[in-house]
Amino acid sequence: MSAQSLAQAIEISRSVLGNVQADQLQNATPCASWNVSELINHMVGAQGFFQAGLEGSAPSGDQPNWAEGDYLAAFNEASAASLASFSAEGAMEKTVSMPFGDMPGAAFMGLALNDTFTHAWDLAKATGQDTNLAPELASAILAQSRQMVQDSFRGPEGAPFGTEAACPEGACPADQLAAFLGRDVA
Repeated sequence: MSAQSLAQAIEISRSVLGNVQADQLQNATPCASWNVSELINHMVGAQGFFQAGLEGSAPSGDQPNWAEGDYLAAFNEASAASLASFSAEGAMEKTVSMPFGDMPGAAFMGLALNDTFTHAWDLAKATGQDTNLAPELASAILAQSRQMVQDSFRGPEGAPFGTEAACPEGACPADQLAAFLGRDVA
């Protein structure tokens, strides 16, 4: 995967965010602990987290409630900075230190890609948008996830991923990815 894949996931997120209506902010999401407003705040904040992690600094602990304002503009600003960091020369080769351990920049970018894309799917699902997002990219992220997501990463609330959920036969690749990561795609 490359920064170009991340750019595509960011564009997908931007598109889904742009279609969220004010009366949907309290909708439940496939992320059991977040409603749409909280998911938007995570999506914006995560871009700052990724940039800070790649640049070796701690993200700001004081996060505004972006969902109460122009969250699309906030996402655009944060994702542009995140993408610039991942696109910088040597970014994929550097070691990124996270609270959960050190990893190569390329692996950290894979984490950012998965998070950005999957939460776009969550938001699309929660707001009644089409979840058939970028089939080729979804297939590539699913293949990567099948290699990277270990059973020890799965569990109840608090674990990075839920237990793999059932997925209807013939489901689109984005739905298959969501089910693999523990989302109810029905």
